[in-house]
Amino acid sequence: MRDYPDFSKTAILVIGDVMLDRYCWGEVDRISPEAPVPVVRIRQKTQTPGGAGNVALNLAGLGCRCFLIGVCGNDGEGDALISLFGNTGITAGFIRVDGRSTTAKTRIIGRGQQLLRMDDEETGPLTHEVYRKIYDAVDERLDQVQGAIISDYGKGIFQHDLSRRIIERCRLKQIPVFVDPKGVDWDRYNGATCITPNTAEFKLAAPGISDDELSYSQEAQRLIHQCNLSYLLVTRGAHGMSLFGRERPVRHISSEAREVYDVSGAGDTVIAVLALGVAAGIEIEDAARLANLAAGVVVGKVGTRPILEKELRRAFLGNVMEGMSKILSPEDAAGLIKQWRNEGKSVVFTNGCFDILHIGHIKLLHAAAAEGDKLVVGLNADASIKKLKGPFRPVMGEAERSAILASLKCVDMVVVFSEETPIELIRNFEPDVIVKGGDYTPETVVGHDIVEKKGGRVVIFPLVEGFSTTRVIEQMKHQKPV
Repeated sequence: MRDYPDFSKTAILVIGDVMLDRYCWGEVDRISPEAPVPVVRIRQKTQTPGGAGNVALNLAGLGCRCFLIGVCGNDGEGDALISLFGNTGITAGFIRVDGRSTTAKTRIIGRGQQLLRMDDEETGPLTHEVYRKIYDAVDERLDQVQGAIISDYGKGIFQHDLSRRIIERCRLKQIPVFVDPKGVDWDRYNGATCITPNTAEFKLAAPGISDDELSYSQEAQRLIHQCNLSYLLVTRGAHGMSLFGRERPVRHISSEAREVYDVSGAGDTVIAVLALGVAAGIEIEDAARLANLAAGVVVGKVGTRPILEKELRRAFLGNVMEGMSKILSPEDAAGLIKQWRNEGKSVVFTNGCFDILHIGHIKLLHAAAAEGDKLVVGLNADASIKKLKGPFRPVMGEAERSAILASLKCVDMVVVFSEETPIELIRNFEPDVIVKGGDYTPETVVGHDIVEKKGGRVVIFPLVEGFSTTRVIEQMKHQKPV
């Protein structure tokens, strides 16, 4: 696949266990005197859709149309869950059930690590009336979609023959079905296009498997024939993915993750990108490679966070370059910086256009990195550079500029900002040090007051004489043929 696909004309139906993921973020600096457990001082509380809801968020983040069908209780958690889909662009259809709790998972995070998870859930079977409503909701959407995902988290929705009947309905309309499985009984997924287990789930369905590749292939082919599948995609953590097809040689795809901070929701991202790619007309092996790239992005985020179109596009365009996982959104960057700080790391910040990287830039970046443990580079977006430098700049787009910066070993993070100054980034990141070039004084550096108020420093690095992007451009204009 040479070109990044256009997903805007593709629609996917997601049916599954939707849950409320709640996070309590805090700091740990002592052990409780009452028991040998850490005391977490809660600083922030957030919540987001999980399970099938996170699958839907991944699809919406990639720009496709998404329809979601799920079940929740008639309770406060159900109200909160439904409200979270308000501005996502997802058409969410919930069947609300009296007397049944909405599935909710509460995670306690301290020093960037998950310390505890509390689950509130009911996993018993639903009534025939609820199943009938689910069938009706599925039938209403099938003529509008090009693919379907069954997201089974074992919370009760797929008991009895719901998944089998959904697959039958989709096959009649030639709609590919992708399944994220649960448990040992895969017969209920009979006829699906592809099942996407992780290693542990695969071994549950194939208890006699050994760790050698021949055994993997034999068991995969057995399950493909037993369950009447076209493909089986096993996600294998640090070992990447293995795509098995009916009577086709296995395709191993190496892991793309550079640094892993949280694997929560990675399986949701994989099945979303895989299904969307195939539904959009991409060959399944190419779709699996794209899903692998997406997984490499989301495991670099803290908490359950979906993939975004700009992130996947950037990873696709630069997947042969080192350091693509260093390029983060301002929101994800703030979360990672908090984790660095909890680990006792000092954070250095510098910013600029970095349009046509030259020796002056390189020396500045190396000098900045030497001022602390982690170097964060704020990069002007294309639109802000046009305002600052004129309509013919930048020479290189922000995707290319950020990829080049991220490939430098001395740079730990690149964050693109669209404003004319990085003041919002500095407010949110609160770096320990700001480094700027010699055309500034400490008093003229944006954000100096914020950093100095917290005991931080502003460092001015001397300019390298004779080097600037403007001069490089002028030299190129007047360069004579050799």
